[in-house]
Amino acid sequence: MRRTIAFALLGVGLALPANLGGAEPKSLVAKIQAVGSEGKGNTDAAQSWKALVKLGPSALLEVLTGLDTADPTAANWLRAAVDAIAERELAAKRPLPIEQLEAFIRDVKHAGAARRLAYEWLVRADPKAADRLLPGMLEDPGVELRRDAVARVVKEADEQFAKDAKDAALKTYQKALASGRDRDQVDHIAGQLKKLGQTVDLPAHFGFIQRWLVIGPFDSSGGVGFKAVYPPEKQVDLNATYPGKGGMVVGWKEATAEQVKDNYALIDFNKVLTKYQGAAAYAFAAVESPKEQPVEIRASSNNAVKLFLNGKEVFFREEYHHGVRFDGMIGKGTLKQGRNEIVVKVCQNEQKEDWAQTWGFQVRLSDAIGGAIPFKVLPEKPAAEKEKQ
Repeated sequence: MRRTIAFALLGVGLALPANLGGAEPKSLVAKIQAVGSEGKGNTDAAQSWKALVKLGPSALLEVLTGLDTADPTAANWLRAAVDAIAERELAAKRPLPIEQLEAFIRDVKHAGAARRLAYEWLVRADPKAADRLLPGMLEDPGVELRRDAVARVVKEADEQFAKDAKDAALKTYQKALASGRDRDQVDHIAGQLKKLGQTVDLPAHFGFIQRWLVIGPFDSSGGVGFKAVYPPEKQVDLNATYPGKGGMVVGWKEATAEQVKDNYALIDFNKVLTKYQGAAAYAFAAVESPKEQPVEIRASSNNAVKLFLNGKEVFFREEYHHGVRFDGMIGKGTLKQGRNEIVVKVCQNEQKEDWAQTWGFQVRLSDAIGGAIPFKVLPEKPAAEKEKQ
């Protein structure tokens, strides 16, 4: 998209209206940030874009900084401006402002996408920049650069492993694992560590909740269950029973997550509650947080899902059997210090195809870049389970 904008605008030349001839980069960026939906402000944005590109490298940092607060539409314009400026300078064999770009990248207050864009152009202009920057980015707060830093360490470990330097490889893989956040990288690291005799607790590494209390099925014939507000959405009473689907009486029961195929901590309602269609079920976990902290409740499911934190709905998606994507559903909130309640509602539809029979979910608690946050699941039990003890 940004390349399309850049080439289209460059193709019509850089003749500027007189009132933009001496404009400052900051004001030009502001005009681009003001672009609206359905083409609103496009004319001003196009003129400002041309003016920015004409300013050349002196405008790069202001454009990159503008990405910190730009909405997606404006961000496309600004990224295209960075590309056009940098492409033109490198094509003319003129230097980019290396020191300023590097300082911008090191400043973690800037948006991760902006820092990543600056990094890509810096490395093109100065290939040695990666050697200077990546070793210090293993704990970077932006996934955009942290991944490259982890990949660099993984590559070193892979080379050590290939040379049969097992002790060195073990330490290097452990270093990479501590900073790894992306599933593919972590899975590779865990696989290599297993070959070296070390098992990685992947559910714990990612922060999955592995013990739940579940209740159901409730009726969702014709999809009614997703909008219906059944008792667990109002209040969790572990001693209560309720009328469920078909008039059955349903109560809370314990369920332990399983690591199955691509799932690290799956609750399979087909196993826990037996198989139903046109049904809704709930899962509940009380977690204790050592401090007040922001949290992302990240779920994966092939069903319609609602997520609740301390009685407040933080995410919903009414979609069935469109594929399961890791962390495909994210609700954001804040954990209180001490006890917190998490409720997951999962609705199954009535499709008959074999591939539409899955009914379950997995949920983990993470920070903004996917790292597990500190918490523990409290050992709460429904009355029926307490009586068995």
